[in-house]
Amino acid sequence: MEEDLDFSAKPTPRSEAVARAAVQVAAQSPLYQPAVALEFFRSAGTVEEQSAGKSFFSENEKAGGLFSKNARMYLLLEGEIGLMIRGKFFGVVKPGNVFGELAVIAGLPRSATAMAKINCRVLSMDEKQFHAALAKKPEFALMLMSIMVQRLRQSIAKLGAAVPVTAAPERSDILDKKALADLQKQLGMPEPAVFQAGKVIMSAGAVGAFMYVVLEGRAAVSVGNSVVEHVGPGGILGELALVDRAARAATATAEADCKLLAINGNSFLNLVKTKPEFGASLLKSIAARMQQVAQQVAQMQA
Repeated sequence: MEEDLDFSAKPTPRSEAVARAAVQVAAQSPLYQPAVALEFFRSAGTVEEQSAGKSFFSENEKAGGLFSKNARMYLLLEGEIGLMIRGKFFGVVKPGNVFGELAVIAGLPRSATAMAKINCRVLSMDEKQFHAALAKKPEFALMLMSIMVQRLRQSIAKLGAAVPVTAAPERSDILDKKALADLQKQLGMPEPAVFQAGKVIMSAGAVGAFMYVVLEGRAAVSVGNSVVEHVGPGGILGELALVDRAARAATATAEADCKLLAINGNSFLNLVKTKPEFGASLLKSIAARMQQVAQQVAQMQA
C-alpha cells in the first residue's frame, strides 16, 4: 500500500478522504509477497496492455448494475500507474503490486482514477475469475486480508479521538443462513458463546484469541468512546486480531443477549486455507468496514 494513502496530512474533502482509504494498493511489506500474487493472478487472470495516458478505471465508476462496467482487479507486471482524485495525482502503483480489488471483492464504486503513466502490462481478473483463482489458491485471501487489515487499523486509529459517530451503520448477513449452518458443521457444531446484554465480548488492546460470528442478538463496536458500528446475525467480530495477530483494535459489547460462534486462531487459518467461500466472505466484510471507517474519518475531518 502506498504510504501516501493515509490521513496523516491536512484535512481533505470527504470524497477524497474516503478514496485515499478505499483505493487499495498492495505494498512491498512483510505482509505482501509479490510471487504469491503473481501465481494467484496467473491461475485465472488475463493479460492486458494499456498505452500511456489511458485509464484502467475512472473515479466513481460503479462496479455492478445495468449501466456499469464489469469490474476488474489488476496486478501490474510492467509500467507505472498513476492514481488520481478529481484530476489530482496522489499516488502510484509499481510493478508487482495489486490495485482495484475492492470493486471486485465488495462491489464498491471506484474511489479514484487509475491511469497508465507509461505503457503498461497487467494481469487482470473479474469477480468470476477471482473466485475461480481463490478456489485454486485460497491462501491468497489471507495475504490480501493482511494488507487490508493493515490499512483498516490505520483508519480505526484515527477514530480514537473522534467525536461520537452519529447513525453508526449495522453489519449483518455477511454469512447467510446456509453459510452459517455449513460453518457450524465444519467446526463440529460447537456450543455457542453466550453474552448477556451489557457484557463485554472483547476489549480494545487485548490479545485476540477468537473471532466471532453473530448467531443471535446484536453487538456494538466501539473505538474510544464512540460506537462506530452495530453487528447483527451473520455479521463478524474480532477477525482483525486473528489476521495480523495484533491487539484488538476495538471493543465489542452485547447490546442484546447474544449467541456467538467462536472461532479460534487455528480453526480460522484452516478455514481460510481450505474454504474459499469463507475467505471471500471475510474479504467482503473487511472491505465494507474499510469503507464505513473511511467515511467516519472523513466526517471527523470535515
